[in-house]
Formats: sequence, C-alpha cells, structure tokens
Amino acid sequence: MDATPTASPQSSTNSAPSHTATLVGSMEGRYGEGARALIRIVRMACRYPVRFPLAIGTVVAAGVFQLLIPRYLGRAVDNATGMLTQAATVEAQDALWSAAFLVIAVTVLRGLFTLAHNYFGETIGQSLGYELRLAFFEKLQRLSFSYHDRIHSGDLITRGMLDIEGVKRFIETGILRVILLAVLIGVGAWMYMGHDIVLGLLCVSFVPFALWRGMVFRLRVRALWRELQERMSVLTRIMEENLGGTRVVRAFSAQKFEMKKFNEWQQRCLDISLQRADVRYVNTSLMTFSYYIAMALVLWVGGLRVIAGTITVGELTQFLAFMTVLQMPIRQIGMVVSGIARASVSGVRMFEILDIDPAIRDKPDARELVVSEARLAFEDVSFAYDGFAGEHTISHISFAVKAGETLGIVGPPGSGKSTIANLIPRFYDVTDGRITIDGQDIRDVTLDSLRAHVGVVQQDTFLFTTEIRNNVAYGDPWAEQDKVEDATGTAQLHDYVAGLPAAYETMVGERGVSLSGGQRQRLSIARSVLLTPRVMVFDDSTAAIDAGTELRIREALKEVNKTRATVIISHRLSSLMHADEILFLDGGRIVERGGHMELLAKNGRYRALFDLQMGAAKDGAKDAMGDDAHA
Repeated sequence: MDATPTASPQSSTNSAPSHTATLVGSMEGRYGEGARALIRIVRMACRYPVRFPLAIGTVVAAGVFQLLIPRYLGRAVDNATGMLTQAATVEAQDALWSAAFLVIAVTVLRGLFTLAHNYFGETIGQSLGYELRLAFFEKLQRLSFSYHDRIHSGDLITRGMLDIEGVKRFIETGILRVILLAVLIGVGAWMYMGHDIVLGLLCVSFVPFALWRGMVFRLRVRALWRELQERMSVLTRIMEENLGGTRVVRAFSAQKFEMKKFNEWQQRCLDISLQRADVRYVNTSLMTFSYYIAMALVLWVGGLRVIAGTITVGELTQFLAFMTVLQMPIRQIGMVVSGIARASVSGVRMFEILDIDPAIRDKPDARELVVSEARLAFEDVSFAYDGFAGEHTISHISFAVKAGETLGIVGPPGSGKSTIANLIPRFYDVTDGRITIDGQDIRDVTLDSLRAHVGVVQQDTFLFTTEIRNNVAYGDPWAEQDKVEDATGTAQLHDYVAGLPAAYETMVGERGVSLSGGQRQRLSIARSVLLTPRVMVFDDSTAAIDAGTELRIREALKEVNKTRATVIISHRLSSLMHADEILFLDGGRIVERGGHMELLAKNGRYRALFDLQMGAAKDGAKDAMGDDAHA
C-alpha cells in the first residue's frame, strides 16, 4: 500500500491536482507491473513445449466440440418434428438416430478434451509452483543480511505460499479459460451467424456488457487482492511471532492481548474478503442478468420467425442451445477475472523478490580464497548500515591478527563489536577501507571459499529441530561420529550428550528450547569447531556459559588455535584477558588498545571496567561465603 501525504486544510485545494496525478500514476504503474507479471507467467508456461501446446490444443478442441452440440441437437429436433407431422418412415427414424448418435459422440469428445485440458492445465500449474518455490527459496538463501534486516519473515512466508498459489492457478483459471471463452464466442458467432445474422448478434449481444463489467471487476478486485495479501502478510507475521515467543507470552500472561491483536487483523482480512465477495457476486449477477435478457430476445425474435416460417424449430433450438453453452463460461467470467487479478498481484509480489540482486555476491572474476598464514587485517575500515547514511557504526578500525594469535574486543553495548564480527565473513560489505585475509581483499574472493575459512560463533544461537548430531554436523553432514564427538568434547558438551538416553540421536526442540542457554552456546561452538576454519570469531558466544566451563573450553581450544587466527568479542573481561591484543571500542572507534597488563597500567576505560567486574566478582564471592557461614 502506498502512503499518501496528509495535506493541511488550507493547502488541500491547491494540492488536489498533484495528489490526483500522483494517484493515477501510481495506479497506472501498478497495472503496468501486473500486466508484465502476467506476461512473465505465460512465458514460464511456454517452457513446457509439450504440455502447454497440448493444453491449448485440447481446450480449443473442447470448445469446438461443445459448439457442435447445439447444431446436432437442432437437427435432432427438426427430425423429431418431422416425424410428428408425417409418417415415421424408416429414413426419418434413421436420421433421428444418426442425430442422436452425433450428439452423444460430440458430447463424449467434448468431455474427453475438457478432461485433457484440465489435466494439462493442472500439471503445468503444479510444475510452475514447484519451479517458483524452488527459485524463491534459493533466492532467500542468497539475499543479503541487509535485506532480511528490512523485511519480516512472516511476509516472506506469505509470498512463498499464498502468492505462489495465486500464480500457479493462473494457467488453469486464467489462460485456458480465456482461450475457451474466446473460442466459444468467436467461433460460435461465426458458426451460427450464417444461419441468421440478427439472431446471431442477439446471442452475443450481452458479451460487450459482460466484458465491460469484467474489466471494472478486475480493476476493483485487483486492488482488493493486493490489500488482502498485505493484510495476510501481517496476520502471518503475528502468528509467527506469537509461536516463536510463546514462552514470553505465557510468562507475562499476554494471551488475551495476543488474541485481541490476532483477531483484529483477522477481522481486517475478513472485511476485505467480504468486499471481494460482494464485488464478485454483484458483477456476476449483472452479467447473468444481461445474459437472460439476451436469451429472452432470442426466444422472442426467433419464435416470431418460426411462426413466420423463416426458420425451423430446430434452428431456433440451435441458437438457444448455443446461448446455453455460453451460460457457464459467462458466469465464470467473475472467477476468471478474479484469477487474473490475483495472479497479477501475486506475480508482482513474487517477482519483486526473484528480481532482487543480492547486495553481497561474488564478483564476475572472483577467485578462491587461498589461506597460508591466516592473517586477518582490518585496514581503516568504516561501516554504516542501510538507512543510517552518514552515521557510521564503526569508523577507521585497523588491526591485524594471524594464526596462533588471539585478538580481544570489548566495549559498551552499541560500540560496534558485533558489526566487526559480521563484516569478517562478509555478511555486509564495508563502507570504507578494506578487510584482507593473507593480503586478499575478501570482496575479491568467492563467498563460499571465504565462509569455509571463517567460522563465526554468535551469541544468538540457532538450532534446528533435529538430532543433536545433525545440529553439530550441520556444516559437514557426512562427518564421522568420532569427529562430531571430538567437537562436542572441545565445547565441553560431550559428557552431557553421552549421558542422554538417546545420546547424539536426541531430538532438539524447536529453536533448541529443550537445552539451556549455555548448552545451546556450547553446541554452537562445537558446530564451528567441527569445520576447522582458519579464522575463528567468537561473538560473545560464552555469555551464558559459567566461568569454569569457559576456562575448560579455552584450554581445549589452545591446540587447534595454533593454526587459527582467533577473535574473541565479549563484555566479560575474563573471556579475553589472555588475548595477545585487546581493543576497547566506544562509539565505533578504538579508544584503547594493548595487552591486558598494558591496558591496566593506562588506568583508562579498560581499567575502570576491570575494577568494576572484579569488584562485583569479589562482592559476589563474599556474599556466597556469608551465606555458607550463616547456613
């Protein structure tokens, strides 16, 4: 939905023309996009060189055979009428039987071809849906983090389900039904107008009115479809957030609030659906009414001609039967228009995603990253997130760390620590400066090779609903069990997992809810350790792990870290005071740097934080001793 500016009462008169022009331009743009989306869907259908022509051929054949039914039915009526006015000769009986046989034969053929075109239309639609789902999911895997920062996953889920459904149904409810309608009206008018041009014109006299109402219907229903899809996206978002945060909802007894919010948006969706139903059935009723008026005129004029002897009863029957053939397709114009409107809206929303060029992608001449010393260097790096132009999250950051060395980064919240972690695997591209590994700019190498050599253990761990083994071996599904156990042993998780009834085959609940925060973080560490990357980044990844376990993890990592460059980001100084160099960030800049003892000697920000944390630790220890003595 487009937001329109609110004008003040004093300026509303002057701004009306420009506002109207803007609105008209917006509508034209949308309908142009919709037309282009429909053309793209047709082109996609043309990629089925056997089924699509067969679908068109069978729908044309079904229409032609359907038009033959009135002709043979009229002949049968004339033959039967002739038998009533004269002796029932053998020739007259044979003619009647022949006409009856032809009616049955044509009806059977029409049914077979209808079955065929429905089958081909359905299979093409299903195949098209399969292609789109695959392309859509593949695109989501490549879209940059900056895109996912701006759009809610609930909206993407709606596009990946409802919008694809709207696109795939266009083949059957749109293209093929339009062709059938064109055959019935065009070929039918040509076939029957030769007998009596006046009756032929009366038979199709309602068509212009029906098409006009169909166009009005399409314009209205397309806007309603777009609004419905937008509201359904919000509804899906609410449901997804509620399910993902169900523990928070229950903890704060917010079920009533969530129900009210969900019901409010569900009511909004219902309102749009009811409006769409009103528009559809009003238009269908008007088109049906015009059809019956035309039929009454045919019956009146044709009846007069039968009385005058200009045409036979059978010929009048042909015209009436022809109109009966048109009745169902005309009634379905509303459904066809609705399908076209939905496909145009859904196609635009779908192709919006498919046409996006990922902000982070391989250069045409990108090469594989070759790592020897595993020297990671930030060279005067600055970065600003999209939408924050001019406000850098980090500014002029420079450092270097190589295999066997550890760099620690500490600072208050919002100082840019996690941004540095996200820039190393190139989740985002730097705004200024460059990042290199062994002298190679990470923008010049392939993403796959870069991320194979860079492991990031994030604070916010995500676990899949599968066995513990599969979660640990996610980056290498074919890893041997010994390798999986070594990784969990390094992360100090093996003993816990081995003690479970199903051990490594134990299912992890959705998002890892069956594990504690510390266990989830250790599993995430094991997942990264398994891959043996040459650059390892720990982004506050031990925040939920107790100090004793963290110390054991660090000791276990000492041997493997000899061949890795290690970056540890933490708010807890005990996690990084062993580092070769420590950076203290504030406001996106390095305000202090050096070794642990060197920074303490400076009596600056690092020393103040150290005294604060160590003081708190001592107070906690005293409190614990006091409680023990009291006990």
